[in-house]
Amino acid sequence: MRTTHLLGGVSSGARVMPKLDGEDLVAARSSGPWIWDQTGRRYADTALGYGGTVLGHAPPAVVDAATEALRSGPLPAFVHPREEQAAAAIAAHTGPLSQIVFNNTGSEAVHLACRAARLVTGRPRIAKLAAGFDGWLDDVVFGTAGTAEASFSDGARPETDRFTLLRPNDIADAERLFAQRDDIAAVLFEPLLANAGCLMLELEYLMALQDIARRNGALVIVDEVLMGFRLHAGLASQLWGLDPDLAAVGKAIGSGIGVAAVAGRPEIMQVFTDGRGIRAGTFSGNPVASAAVIATLELLDQADYPALLAKGERLRALIASAFAQTGQAVSTSGYGTVFTIWPSAEPPRNYAESRERIRPEWSRALHLEMRRAGALIMPSGYGRLYLSFAHDDEAMVQLAGGFVRAAATMKAGG
Repeated sequence: MRTTHLLGGVSSGARVMPKLDGEDLVAARSSGPWIWDQTGRRYADTALGYGGTVLGHAPPAVVDAATEALRSGPLPAFVHPREEQAAAAIAAHTGPLSQIVFNNTGSEAVHLACRAARLVTGRPRIAKLAAGFDGWLDDVVFGTAGTAEASFSDGARPETDRFTLLRPNDIADAERLFAQRDDIAAVLFEPLLANAGCLMLELEYLMALQDIARRNGALVIVDEVLMGFRLHAGLASQLWGLDPDLAAVGKAIGSGIGVAAVAGRPEIMQVFTDGRGIRAGTFSGNPVASAAVIATLELLDQADYPALLAKGERLRALIASAFAQTGQAVSTSGYGTVFTIWPSAEPPRNYAESRERIRPEWSRALHLEMRRAGALIMPSGYGRLYLSFAHDDEAMVQLAGGFVRAAATMKAGG
């Protein structure tokens, strides 16, 4: 057995991949829609750094901008021009959420948004959606998909001193919570419960949740670390007509460079300048990250989102068709740029159904068959497939061929 000093061989548990024919997958380099392994084999990739880029791997304009910033000094400690330019670029896409604070990870951004809400309202508790993933820090990881707390019945709502849970798509449950508690600082939600298998949230529910929160003096925080800039050049919540008070963004805004941010209304964000709240971070808003944000948003402003979404919808239809032709029921949930594959005729409508329909062994088998065909997808039942603007016809043909082959092989194997 190979000895490693890196705990478990990885720094993030999500990177653990099953062996294929006794061999590990080790990524040697990546570019556009492609990843090359240590043997030089090329794969069409749909993991895309777990959604960390919408432009594809290592977009040249972003790499060039980040390289120039690196060479001019990656950590000056003092004010530098790129930080304001990057903040202005984000604010240009977030409407009334015009004040920006940079962080390094989405988890940090969500944490800071929750801090702002608590300081503004004077209330201690955040209500988040059960089965939602809003970062891996101790408090907010409560109730994420796969935990016992994510599923609960009336009268048995899981809570901590700082967080309580809401059942997604259940307006009555939200009304009950606010009738029972007066210490809710904010409601926190993703526009799509991606880490729960791209469970769809009804717009009627999100609108109602926003209204209930406002009626009860609570703020609205959208966690758009994953969905921000994935459906259009801006926030998904605002695209749908929602009006949040704070937003956490990340992943797509840096094209693979580690960066995240909180965007908020000026009267809320003032808590970090008037002495009520602390915001810090040695690497927050550094020149390299700022340069990546500026270059990325310039490219996304020129991108054809409708065409990319349509390309993804065609792939979703092809996947269902390929399996249907071999007598296997498969469906998908999500959008053309991010979706999950389910081994069932219909995707789950809620977390309870997802627990019934998830088949980890099936998802693992599909991942391995796709690897054999030169394509990469996540091996988890709650995994997502991402498409980027770099996914050209060649990459899409390779993905389509992989699914056709996998459908046939998995049918033959029972």
